[in-house]
Formats: sequence, C-alpha cells, structure tokens
Amino acid sequence: MKLLVTGGAGFIGSNFVRYLLRRYPDWQVVNLDKLTYAGNLDNLTEVETDPRYAFVKGDICDADTVGRAARGADAIINFAAESHVDRSIADPTGFLRTDIFGVYVLLEAARELGVARVIQISTDEVYGAIEQGAFREDDRLRPSNPYSASKAGGELLAHSYWKTYGAPVIITRATNNIGPNQYPEKMAPLFITNALEDKPLPIYGDGKQMRHWMHVDDHCAALDLLLQRGEVGEIYNVGGEPVATNLEMATMILDALGKPHELLTHVKDRPGHDRRYAVDSSKLRALGWEPRYDLRAALNATIAWYRDNEAWWRKIKSGEFLEYYKRQYGM
Repeated sequence: MKLLVTGGAGFIGSNFVRYLLRRYPDWQVVNLDKLTYAGNLDNLTEVETDPRYAFVKGDICDADTVGRAARGADAIINFAAESHVDRSIADPTGFLRTDIFGVYVLLEAARELGVARVIQISTDEVYGAIEQGAFREDDRLRPSNPYSASKAGGELLAHSYWKTYGAPVIITRATNNIGPNQYPEKMAPLFITNALEDKPLPIYGDGKQMRHWMHVDDHCAALDLLLQRGEVGEIYNVGGEPVATNLEMATMILDALGKPHELLTHVKDRPGHDRRYAVDSSKLRALGWEPRYDLRAALNATIAWYRDNEAWWRKIKSGEFLEYYKRQYGM
C-alpha cells in the first residue's frame, strides 16, 4: 500500500508513520505537513532516510499541493489539524480553516484521484460533556469550544461526502492520547516536564474534570485495523479506560517522579470547560481491537520517554511555547 498521512510530523501522526514503517516492510508513506508550531521533523529522525518514506512540506488547504502528494495513494489518513482547545478560545481562525476547509480539499482530491479509503481523525470532544455513562457513535454532537466545533464541522463534511458522492470515508473519535513526542502545551507532557524542572503544575479550576486516556500506540493499532477492516461510511469511537480526573493524573505524575504535591497549582478555569468525557468503544472492539496499555502503564511509559528525551522538549519549551505559556497561565 501507499498511504498519504497528513499532519505526520505532529504527535499522533508521527507515531503512526513510525508504526506503519515498523510493521509493514512493503508499504510506502508520504507525509504532508505544514510544520506549524506543533509539527516537528525531529519526531521522524528514525525514518527520514527510509526509502519507503517521503516528506512533503505543504498545507492541506492548498489543492495543488494535496493533489500532487495524494497521487497514487491507496488511502489518506488525516491527522492535520489545529488541535489545542486553549488556543482555539484565544483565536478560532486557523481552526476553522484547517479543520474544515482543509478537510474539504482532501475530500475533493480523494474524489478526483479515486483514493480507496479516507480516514478522518476526529475527537471525543465533539460530543460535549456527559455526566454519567459513555457516548456511542450515534449520539448527538454538542461541541463546547471552537476547536471541537471545527472538528465536528470537518467530520460532518466528510460524512456528507460519503452520503452524497460515495466517498470512502471512515471517521474516528478518539479520547485523549499520551505518549512520545507530544507538544508540551498538552496536559500530560506539560505536567511531566514541569515536574522534571520542579515547576508548578497549573491545574484548571478544581482539577476534577474527567477524561479517558489512551497510549498513542493503541490509537495507531486501532487506525491500522480500520484501514483494513473498517466499514466505509461508519464512525468509530477509540477510547481508553478508565476515566481519570486531571488532578488524579497530575498526582500520579508527581508520585512517579518523586516530586512534592506542593507543585500542584490551581489556576483560573478556562471558559466552557467540559466536565467529563467518556466514549463507548464496543463497536471498534467488535472488530478485534483491544488496548495493550492500561492507564498506569501508559502514563509510566510516557513519563519515562520525557525523562529520557530531555533535549527534545527543552528545545521546544524555550521559544514560542514560552510566550504562550506566560500568556495562558501568567507564570
């Protein structure tokens, strides 16, 4: 197979590229990435000289670039997105452009070139919050912030292309991922790296917001399965177990690193902060998917990676990130 992976220099995308090239010696991967602040070619140093891998710098909103990159591809997997809720609240513009218009450009290219499968990576945040139980794929979408609204718009457009044109679209809605190479604006790598530096861990509000957490390798395995066995036109939740609060996650990180709980620092909650996310992944499990990592194993593996790869994250936390961090948390 030949795959076009968009956003392949980001966190989940780069892990997926490496996963495919490790697993399938006769597959080819083209990585199309704009290299925004969260796109990092350092994430792909182990495959950059692999003859089965090619990198194209470009924007998924540019039809000509997408058309060239997608030519000959059997499938497109779209990770490219603006993805940080806090930044979407500050300025939604780029989210609407990439997460909706960019999806349109990819769908048009797939139609024109006869691509056999398109996987649109979405998020559990499109459902909004749920007090008890877990969302199923046919539940109503109620996004609460510009990021989740833009992702809902992108996946609704993708679904409409399946209904209208027969485009071979599959949509996934994943819970929070943790693992190697995640940009440290996100909670887990931010808390891990701050703890390693003996800096405060900024907890929004009371910290009792609840989320499912999943190791990125388990997400990659789910996407691999859907590439080969997923049903076109369907939506699949991809969720880890169990639900844990942000405060519990922060405490586990401090305990694993032997750091004092006094580093927990409560800050003003963000606007529209959903209290609890949870999804039912039984539809995906029926195809044979089972996560390999439980929460503690996923977190411990993630902590170990950041502890052992200090040069990777220190370089990131010194530039644009530092200005963002000061604006966001006043620290």
